[in-house]
Amino acid sequence: MSQLDARPLAGDTAGGAPDGGASRSGVRTKGLGGNSVGLTGSAVIGISTVAPVYCLTSTLGSTTGEVGLQMPAVFLAGFLPMLLVAFAYRELNRVMPDCGTSFTWTVKAFGPRLGWMCGWGLVIATIIVLSNLAGVATSFFWLLAGEITGSESIAALDDNKAVHITTVLILIAVATAISYRGMTATKGVQYALVGLQLLVLGLFVAMALSKAGSFDTSLSFSMEWLNPFAVQSFAAFTAGLSLSIFMYWGWDACLTANEETTGSDRTPGRAALIAMVILVASYLATAVAAQMAVGSGDKGLGLANAETSDNVFAALAGPIMGPGLGVLLFVAVLASAAASLQTTFIPVARTVLAMSTYEALPASYSRVNPRFKTPGRATVVAGIATGAFYTVMTLVSENVLIDTIYALGLMICFYYSLTAFACAWYFRKELLRSGRDLVFKGIFPLLGGALLAAVFGKTLYDMWDPAYGSGSAVFGVGSVFVIGVGLLLVGVVIMLVMQRKSPAFFRGEVLTRETPSLVVPD
Repeated sequence: MSQLDARPLAGDTAGGAPDGGASRSGVRTKGLGGNSVGLTGSAVIGISTVAPVYCLTSTLGSTTGEVGLQMPAVFLAGFLPMLLVAFAYRELNRVMPDCGTSFTWTVKAFGPRLGWMCGWGLVIATIIVLSNLAGVATSFFWLLAGEITGSESIAALDDNKAVHITTVLILIAVATAISYRGMTATKGVQYALVGLQLLVLGLFVAMALSKAGSFDTSLSFSMEWLNPFAVQSFAAFTAGLSLSIFMYWGWDACLTANEETTGSDRTPGRAALIAMVILVASYLATAVAAQMAVGSGDKGLGLANAETSDNVFAALAGPIMGPGLGVLLFVAVLASAAASLQTTFIPVARTVLAMSTYEALPASYSRVNPRFKTPGRATVVAGIATGAFYTVMTLVSENVLIDTIYALGLMICFYYSLTAFACAWYFRKELLRSGRDLVFKGIFPLLGGALLAAVFGKTLYDMWDPAYGSGSAVFGVGSVFVIGVGLLLVGVVIMLVMQRKSPAFFRGEVLTRETPSLVVPD
């Protein structure tokens, strides 16, 4: 099939106009700045978007609360489906390096409606995680300010809802402005922030191992920690797995930047795999070291202590690293969340850009800024939606951080599994051509998609119970269920509205379904 024409369109025009902006397969150019990112930069985008230090401080405690000492095993279990799905992304990107990724590929495999909902799942998942990133960044901003000034009253400002929300909105506005200027605007800063995260995590792991046995709750390492079958129940396992999957979310940002990457058909896929290997190594090391140092109990420094489980590093910084070096952990979490705030705009803005380019959303979102070569309008709207979502959820939910993270796991399973199945279906006529095609285009994507679909179904069933997540409910139904399913239904409503306004896309006339008989040679 035809490869994407990566030549940018001139001026502030709607990308992908039919007059020369579309390839023979219907894949269109967007006007983004090509060759802006290399392999290292692409991998940094993936790691930065995942924000490993932020993920760990947000979910170490929650995951331990669900699965206990098997937390490292669940981290490994969450890595497996993500790795399998990453192969699906790599294969699809080789023949269609389009910034719409999951949306574009699922439309080409299954048609416009399922593809539209897949794109919506990616967009809303990104809005959720952006809001949580801003919330964690705000909390650590005030904690760090309190540590530096030695003032408990300043640190306590984060507990003031008005101050907290205002700070979150300011951070979102700054991140939106930076993202609007393009990925290369702060390339050096991103390298530094990702390096800082990994360095501080390494220091934390070393010091936690050195403190093993120093606390009443300390534990000796056991290989049983790596046994997922030792989890007390299947419900606990799927709840922990949902959180674990969230911890790997974001590596596909490498792929959504494909039209701006050198070697767009191969580099993003390689970068995604590099990012995931670094992430799983960091997570396993941190999980094992933390459990050896403070244990998995629900008292004192135990990781499952409900009073500290939503922000573990804030509780462990001092005891593990001491008052001096402990500040570094605060800095690392703040840097992690702040850096990810910027790069996480990449997938949502570029997915919206692609959906608009293919007439699945209003045409105004396909405008690319002529100076910065970025989807300016889509980026700004994503920032506004993030701020509004966080504000509403903070005022309504008893524990917005935990509930939205659990809901995020549902969204991730939804659109990742659809993309994996799309890969197997798209390449179905090629699977028997070689052993490589069968494994990487068929078996791995199908297995990864099936695993994530199973987690999606079990999570959907479990989250009906108000005890799931923070324990809050809406009319007797768990708030996590209301958030997750409600947001998917909002997508259905918007899709029906767009179907009336843009019938050509939904008739399959803009981005056509396709089953290739040939692939781009390796």
